[in-house]
Amino acid sequence: MRIQTWLSRDRLAVVAALVAPLLLTVILVPFRGSFPNTDAALALLLVVVAVAANGYRLAGYLAALSAAVWFDFFLTRPYEQFTITRRTDIETTVLLLVIGVAVTEIAVWGRRQHTAASRRAGYLDGISAAAQAVAAGGSASDLTDQVSGRIADLLSLRSCVFQYGKAGLGRPARLLPDGRVVTAQRTVDVAVEGLPTGTDIELLVETAGVFQGRFLMRANPDARPTVEQRLVAIAFADQVGAALAGTHPVDL
Repeated sequence: MRIQTWLSRDRLAVVAALVAPLLLTVILVPFRGSFPNTDAALALLLVVVAVAANGYRLAGYLAALSAAVWFDFFLTRPYEQFTITRRTDIETTVLLLVIGVAVTEIAVWGRRQHTAASRRAGYLDGISAAAQAVAAGGSASDLTDQVSGRIADLLSLRSCVFQYGKAGLGRPARLLPDGRVVTAQRTVDVAVEGLPTGTDIELLVETAGVFQGRFLMRANPDARPTVEQRLVAIAFADQVGAALAGTHPVDL
């Protein structure tokens, strides 16, 4: 287990960032007098791009730095010294660094977009599953238990239970339909403060003005769900409201 943890994708990328440029420059040393330095720099740039494509910023930066350092040491005159005397070699070294950093930032952005897209796909799958449960006409208890679990995972909650026909009991904080979390005194900045932990949080469930109940939630101390995650939780609650329409109605 420890070996698998250590040999993660990001750690392997860091190792490759440090080792791969060095290995390539050593391979090119016997031929350094027979081709332009720009060709060697392009070969090193390919290595930097390959490492940076992983989307891990530290690895990309290290690869760019490693390529520039070993290019200077092995492939520019005077050889085997960290000294560059020709202007073109200085420019090439700087370009290796700049392009390596630029490619890394693009790759990091792409990785974030991919992660966000995968997360949204998971949210949609969860909403779809809740909608299918509603359509299948399963028991209300099973549906509320299923959605309670999904909301707890989504918002990083210690607990989440559904209560029929209750609202405001115990003066909890409330998750509003627009994703804001409010207490009796103020709106909570969830991104900075996290979800309130000194009080319960309720998410009301209603359909077409008919109140059904609430999800009563208790947050973990480090719970900082995004607005997107909070809106997905509300969408889950809406599915429950659709399923419970016409049962246990309590007017607000």
